[in-house]
Amino acid sequence: MNLQTTTETGDRVVDTFSPASPYAGMPTYYAASANPTPRRPELLGEEVADICVVGAGFTGMGAALELAERGYKVIVVEGERVGWGASGRNGGQLVNGYSRRMLEVRQHYGEAAEKAFGAMALEGQSIIRERVAKYGIQCDLRAGNAIMAMSKPQLKLLAERTEEWHRHGHTQMFLAEGAAAREHINSDRYIGGMFDPIGGHMHSLNYVLGEAAAFESLGGRIFENSRVTHVDRGAEPVVHTARGKVRANKVLVCGNAYLGDAAPDLSGRILPVSSQVIATEVLGDDLLETLFPTNYCIEDIRYIPDYYRRTADGRLLYGGGTIYGGFDPASIEGKILPQLHQTFPQLKGVKVDFQWSGNFALTMTRYPQMGRVSDSVYFSQGDSGHGVTTTQMLGRRLAEAIDGQMTKFDVFASLPYIPFVGGKLFRVPYCVLGAWYYGMRDRLGI
Repeated sequence: MNLQTTTETGDRVVDTFSPASPYAGMPTYYAASANPTPRRPELLGEEVADICVVGAGFTGMGAALELAERGYKVIVVEGERVGWGASGRNGGQLVNGYSRRMLEVRQHYGEAAEKAFGAMALEGQSIIRERVAKYGIQCDLRAGNAIMAMSKPQLKLLAERTEEWHRHGHTQMFLAEGAAAREHINSDRYIGGMFDPIGGHMHSLNYVLGEAAAFESLGGRIFENSRVTHVDRGAEPVVHTARGKVRANKVLVCGNAYLGDAAPDLSGRILPVSSQVIATEVLGDDLLETLFPTNYCIEDIRYIPDYYRRTADGRLLYGGGTIYGGFDPASIEGKILPQLHQTFPQLKGVKVDFQWSGNFALTMTRYPQMGRVSDSVYFSQGDSGHGVTTTQMLGRRLAEAIDGQMTKFDVFASLPYIPFVGGKLFRVPYCVLGAWYYGMRDRLGI
C-alpha cells in the first residue's frame, strides 16, 4: 500500500507500508502511513539514568525530549511501541484549551487558577509547532480548527466561549455563522461555529515518532515491548519490567489510559474511555476542497462530539462515539458511518479503508491530574479527550518540576483529587447514565 504524506510546506513524500513495519499489528490509518522508524530493544538487565519515563506517548515523549534538551540522561520504558496508545490513535486535532471551560475553573478553584489555566491554554500547540520546525518532523501539520453548533443554544455557548478566550487575551478565535461558516466547512448540519486559526491538525503517530527520533538524537534511550510491572518509590526509585529494571533519581509515570497495573493507585483514579475512528478510501483533493475549503479540522460542541478532518493523501478521517470502560463496539464502521452521512449526505456509499478505536483517560472533574506520589515519582494523566495539545504543555510542566521550577506544575498538582462517584465498581454505570442525560440534551439541541 502506497500512501502519500505532506509536510507543512507542501512537499510530498511517498512512504510504503510494509507488513514488517513495527506498527503492522496496529489497524489504523496512522500505522499504515507511519514514517520509517526503528524497532527499539526490550529492556534486559539493569540500566541507570537520571530520569526514567514510563510511557512513550505524547506526555512521556514530550517530557523526555524536554529533559534531554536540558541535559539529563533519560530512559523511556514503553509496554508496546512509541505512540501505540492514544497518541497514535486519536483524531489528530490541535484543539486549544481543556476539556472544561476556564470559567468552570474559576467557579471550582478560584480566579487565580483560572488565570493560570488561561495563560497556559495555547502553550501545547506552540510546543508542537516549535518541535516540528526545530527537528524537521514530517507530520502533515496544518493550521486551523473549528467547533461547530447545530442549534441556537449551542451557538450561544460558542459565543460565550469566544468571549472567554478574548478575556484571556487570545483574540485569534472568532465566531462565524451561516455563509461565513460555510467558507470553512461545507455542511448543512451546522448553523455556525467558533474558529481558531492557531489550532490545527496533524498525523499524530508521525509527530510522536518525530519526538522520539529527536530525543534519541540527544542521547536519550527508548526500550519498547517492556511493560512496567511496578515502581519502587523510595529515595532511589526503581522501575521494574518482566526482564529488566531502571534505577533513576526521578521517575515520571505517563501511561494514562494504558498504564495498566504498573501503578494501581494512579490507574484507579482515571476511567479508560474508547473513541472510534474511521478513514475512508481516497476521495481526492477536488471533493475534499469543496467540503473543507480552508482545510480546518472540525468537531462539534455536543457532549459526545463528532470530530473529523481531511488527510494529506485525500481521505476523510472521521471519529466519534464513546464507550466507558474502554471497550470496542460490535462494529466501529456501523457506529461512525451514520454520523458521517448526517454531516456529508453526498458521501453515502463511500468505502471505509481503516477503522479502529483507542482509549483516553477520563477524570471525574475532566481536568488533568498531575502531582507526586513520592518525593521521587511524578505523574501526569487524565487529559479527558483533549490530550493532543494538553499533553505537550504538561510534559513541559513535568520537566520544569524536575528542574525545581514548581510554580506552573503546582497549578495542576494543587487541584484536589475527586474520585468517581460509585467507586471502581460502579463508576462505569454512573458515567453511562451521565452520558445518556447529556446525549439527550444534545439530541434536543440544548
